[in-house]
Amino acid sequence: MLSALGRPFLSFLDYLGEIFLLASKIIESLLRGKKRWHLIVNQIVEIGFSSQPVVIITGAFVGAVLAAQGLFQLSGLKMESMGGALVSVSMLRELGPSLTAIMLAGRVGASMSAEIGTMKVTEQVDALRSMSVHPIDYLVTPRLIAMIISVPLLITEAAAFGIGASWLVGTQAFGVAEAWWTHHTVLHTDLSDIYISLIKGFVFGILIVLISCHQGLNASHGAVGVGRGTTRAMVFSSLAILIFNFFLTLLMNIIFPVGLLN
Repeated sequence: MLSALGRPFLSFLDYLGEIFLLASKIIESLLRGKKRWHLIVNQIVEIGFSSQPVVIITGAFVGAVLAAQGLFQLSGLKMESMGGALVSVSMLRELGPSLTAIMLAGRVGASMSAEIGTMKVTEQVDALRSMSVHPIDYLVTPRLIAMIISVPLLITEAAAFGIGASWLVGTQAFGVAEAWWTHHTVLHTDLSDIYISLIKGFVFGILIVLISCHQGLNASHGAVGVGRGTTRAMVFSSLAILIFNFFLTLLMNIIFPVGLLN
């Protein structure tokens, strides 16, 4: 029994150690390594620009559903005009960052793991070392910089479209007065909500890159290993986002109290 319980725990500690080791190498690369700006720009296009359709659709329909469900409940309390504030705070503080990051974990994280994993099993990573090119500088650092730049912007975009979609649902479908909807949305949405959204985006972007690139760099056993690593990258990234989101929410709500309660 002790062996059955201890082996997964030790494997988890070993995994965390490898993640921290990779993080230390990335920090060293950021401080001392060569910056390949053309790779960074290419990754910004791949991560940021190419992910916009998925992010826009996700944000818009989540905001619309949240507005509709919220108005069904608020109508019984005669507080329909508060629907805009509810959606705005929820999209900025919670749903926008977490759902956008999970979508990116599936789209971008899987791509990172598969691409780097394929290079690993075909010995292209070893070829980079033989040419005096550090794999972290060439493969990981550009993706991290691009992710840090792109994810907060994508989260802001998702939240904006979610708030816009909720306005359409509230004012056009449910007949809430536009002036009151807009008034409560602006009144109860603070800069702190935007700060929380950007901070969470920054953290989630780092998590996706660390976990996905780690799976790619440790891929083995050919195509089977690449596929297994890609699946793990998506699952582990999504779980890490949800877990970190809980602790970030507790911390951020202590630092920045919810606007609806001010």
